[in-house]
Amino acid sequence: MIAGFSITSLLLILLAGIGAGFVGYAVGASSLVSYPALLAFGIPPVLANASNTVGVVGTGIGGVMGARKELKGQAVRSITYVVIGAFGGVAGAFLLLKLDPSVFEFAAPVLILLSSLIIAINPRGRMQAKQAAADATAQLKHIEATEATEATEATEAAKRATTPTAPHRPPEQLVQPMSQDSWWVWLGVAAVAIYSGYFGAGAGTLALAVLDAAKIGPFHKINALKTLIGTGANISASVVFIIQGAVDWPAAIMLYIGCFIGGYIAPSITRKIPANIMRAAAVIAGIILTIDLGLKTY
Repeated sequence: MIAGFSITSLLLILLAGIGAGFVGYAVGASSLVSYPALLAFGIPPVLANASNTVGVVGTGIGGVMGARKELKGQAVRSITYVVIGAFGGVAGAFLLLKLDPSVFEFAAPVLILLSSLIIAINPRGRMQAKQAAADATAQLKHIEATEATEATEATEAAKRATTPTAPHRPPEQLVQPMSQDSWWVWLGVAAVAIYSGYFGAGAGTLALAVLDAAKIGPFHKINALKTLIGTGANISASVVFIIQGAVDWPAAIMLYIGCFIGGYIAPSITRKIPANIMRAAAVIAGIILTIDLGLKTY
């Protein structure tokens, strides 16, 4: 036994972490797997949620490290989103700890159902499809422009026209200046950060929806930016939980390791599984969990 856990239990939490990391990469809802797994081992809801936040930090750190290319040239916006995420995470963490535990127990089924519905609506898939269409359109226009140039100019001029220089960069690949952001974008980002610190299931998809609605930039850019919001929130919330002694360390550590492994192996596996199947499985699991927790709570 280690701090009340058997070796078998810790290995099962590790496996749950691998599944959470995988689901987090695939559909953006790792807590739909990790949080109920901790509940299943008898950890009280608030303690399980705090430990879960510490555990899923690994997924966010790995995502940020892998998105360095997409974040290049966005230093100011990146720092701003991390700071907003950090403050929001602290606010969400204090809400979780200071409110009566029954408030979270009452809200958890509703929040899980909300995250399941967000996955079902699939704004991430819609954004990816929209981005792919925009990229294809831009490429087609570029090809047509190049062919027209080749028909009217000499060979050397045509070669210069086909050289990938700044004037030929499709406008869809640029991120708009922060000065052009609407006021409600910052409220939306802050709300997502607070939600991440309080519970967090489906927070990444919510952040994507906010940034896409604001037309911040192309999918691959805002996907990297939403990771910063969640990572900042989860790290700061984890610090609060650790200081307050609200973390079950054996469970959190095994979950962290599992999330890192799951997030690392997910890309090569998800290429072979239809996205609709993964999304449907996550939605069904969320609905079942909502009903189960609802029956116990209400």
